[in-house]
Amino acid sequence: MTRVVIIGAGIVGANLADELTARGWTDVTVLDQGPLPLTGGSTSHAPGLVFQTNASKAMTEFASYTVEKLRGLEVDGLPCFNQVGGMEVATTPARWQDLKRKQGWATSWGVEARLIDPAECVERWPLLDGSAVFGALYVPTDGLAKASRAVVALARRAESRGARFVGSTRVTGVRQSGGRVTGVETDQGDFAADIVVSCAGFWGREIGAMVGLDVPLLPLAHQYAKTGQVAELIGRNTEAGEASLPILRHQDQDLYFREHVDRIGIGSYAHRPMPVSPLAASDEVTESSMPSMLPFTEEDFAPSWEESRLLLPALRQTKVEEGFNGIFSFTPDGQSLVGESTEVRGFWIAEAIWVTHSAGIAKAVAEQLVHGRSETDLHELDLHRFEAVQLAPEYVSETSQQNFVEIYDVLHPLQPKLSPRNLRVSPFHARQRELGAVFLEAGGWERPHWFEANAPLLKQLPHDYLPPARDSWAAQFHSPIAAAEAWHTRNGVALYDMTPLKRVEVSGPGALAFLQRLTTNQLDKSVGSVTYTLMLDEAGGVRSDVTVARLEPEVFQVGINGNIDVAYFRSLLPDDVRVRDITGATCCIGVWGPLARDLVQPLSREDFSHTGLKYFRARQARIAGVPVTAMRLSYVGELGWEIYTEADNGQRLWDALWAAGRELGVIAAGRAAFNSLRLEKGYRLWGTDMTTEHDPYEAGVGFAVRPAKGDFVGREAIDGRSEETASRRLRCLTVDDGRTVVLGKEPVFVDGAPAGYVTSAAYGYTIGRPIAYAWLPAGVGIGDGVEIEYFGRRVPATVAAEPLVDPGMERIRR
Repeated sequence: MTRVVIIGAGIVGANLADELTARGWTDVTVLDQGPLPLTGGSTSHAPGLVFQTNASKAMTEFASYTVEKLRGLEVDGLPCFNQVGGMEVATTPARWQDLKRKQGWATSWGVEARLIDPAECVERWPLLDGSAVFGALYVPTDGLAKASRAVVALARRAESRGARFVGSTRVTGVRQSGGRVTGVETDQGDFAADIVVSCAGFWGREIGAMVGLDVPLLPLAHQYAKTGQVAELIGRNTEAGEASLPILRHQDQDLYFREHVDRIGIGSYAHRPMPVSPLAASDEVTESSMPSMLPFTEEDFAPSWEESRLLLPALRQTKVEEGFNGIFSFTPDGQSLVGESTEVRGFWIAEAIWVTHSAGIAKAVAEQLVHGRSETDLHELDLHRFEAVQLAPEYVSETSQQNFVEIYDVLHPLQPKLSPRNLRVSPFHARQRELGAVFLEAGGWERPHWFEANAPLLKQLPHDYLPPARDSWAAQFHSPIAAAEAWHTRNGVALYDMTPLKRVEVSGPGALAFLQRLTTNQLDKSVGSVTYTLMLDEAGGVRSDVTVARLEPEVFQVGINGNIDVAYFRSLLPDDVRVRDITGATCCIGVWGPLARDLVQPLSREDFSHTGLKYFRARQARIAGVPVTAMRLSYVGELGWEIYTEADNGQRLWDALWAAGRELGVIAAGRAAFNSLRLEKGYRLWGTDMTTEHDPYEAGVGFAVRPAKGDFVGREAIDGRSEETASRRLRCLTVDDGRTVVLGKEPVFVDGAPAGYVTSAAYGYTIGRPIAYAWLPAGVGIGDGVEIEYFGRRVPATVAAEPLVDPGMERIRR
């Protein structure tokens, strides 16, 4: 029987013990440095507001599961969840628009939500000044979790199945042997274990350090206050129920509210970030005194108190009677942290998880441990999603504090960090700046989205190529210059900086067998072959799509989707295979367009003709004397190559191509044009268009599966599946009005009912219409009409055959 030790007996650890024992793993020990059941961590003081709606499908699902699970729990007849509903009010036009977007997210992810007018806001929250609001987003299934009570219920149930909870026991070390955990050391003795899961909350960094694991979280203090008695609430609530009004968020002022019988609790994110150094555990914990509760700083709360009294005039007759600064965990991107160490197998973490998502994430972790995969895709939470530069304490501190500041802000999907910036730049960065590149940021990389130097080209575009004006949301972080860059890629030649795309070198005597085992396509080809293939999980879900170039018999360059793939490779690495991340040591220029050969061939003695370097082939060459690896690939659907060289040669390569291309009209082009062109060709983006929740045939990439090649991960699971058996499909939509460019994650309606959601979207400059890809039931076919709900209005769209441009692939193979 697998022995599991969980470090941390808060809401996450207790939920995990419950989920594991429910699946038959009963040798589970939960340790906590604090006394049981109130251990003194964040769970012990959590205000318990559960708002389900989130931009993330996964996080919404985790919250919804938490609601349902806690609704079914009680302790001595007292409930663990009070489903009073949730309201998010808008006091500004920008917030009102944002709530329309959030209502769309809720619909996409299956949560009942509706927008209500000021009159209904007051009806549901009589203390509210209805004249101050435009309306609210109302979710009837939101509510209040009694986290500390839920821990008792979960512990009792887990213990009834064999688990044990041990308090006042501080973990001092993690034992390991041969790269695997064998147990934990504590001040009360050792505990043997095959698996150790850290659910230590804001102490998680210290636990991770015991196995050399960087856990990128920052403990921050967050203010919570309680008013005195509010006259309008007297007699409204019983002590048992505590609350009957919906939980309330006033995000325009970074505030939230809940009832405490006849008082109001107020949480504020409006104050300065307050990083907290790790605190020692306490042997004595009460509801008003614990390590995770710091003294209240009244001066920080004063502005929030004034704003609270403006929104809720009834508070003008009372005062703040008590408060504290409670500690919670924040991360560089605001998401939770889940995963297993690649260096010490069997050591897992589940950190930076709030009560809202606790049961859902615990369920996902239990599924991974017991069954090898989570039903809900976890890439957004994966511990290994960060690059090395993002694990630096300085980066974690600055970005986590910024996430605290922005937690309730209205943010655009493309909105980049203002700081830190310029952490990772390609060798072409100086040249791009000279061309007026507008950079956005991803993974620490500066990525040009368009170039101001191309603005004059807009005057040269054919009239029907000029896109219509965008609405205020779609126009953010966008420029019509992208149209000119797309046109020149389709009609001339453009240089794209592909350096930030992650790539690794896989080498050694076992490299081919290793890659064959992990991927779906046939890789046993000649040197120079390039293959698009998938990596599946054991259930047949798409865990990544990769491009594999065989450069030597035992050397492969693999284009991957990020650090999660690197961690996956390293977790399975045999002794005769080496995996090396070469992204930072190399760079890449995509040279694409019908004039690409006219640009490249005169600079090289190698044969870049169609027969000399065929589609999906690679070769070592020299271009203007620079040693390169040229791969005949094109993610924009035009003739050309991905041209790689070492970073020290990068600027020289760029300058040579730029100088030679001037008389051909060469331009630099950015990610905005790239995204439009790739959608016109129907190329999928992993993590956005498809994840482990989708199989290859549903996602439209079944062509990359070759069952005849032999065994590979996921092969047995997809046996017998096909596009014909799929119950849902990733479909290409074109927007009928020709102008509405949606953002992604909007719900799609079929026959008036929500049936799916948008993944990627862009304006298709070549076809002169907006494009959206969406998951829809398989019965929705080409030519069918659907509707996309965009900021509260229904936009008609049509399911289209794909690819929209050059379906015969003539342009790419000339």
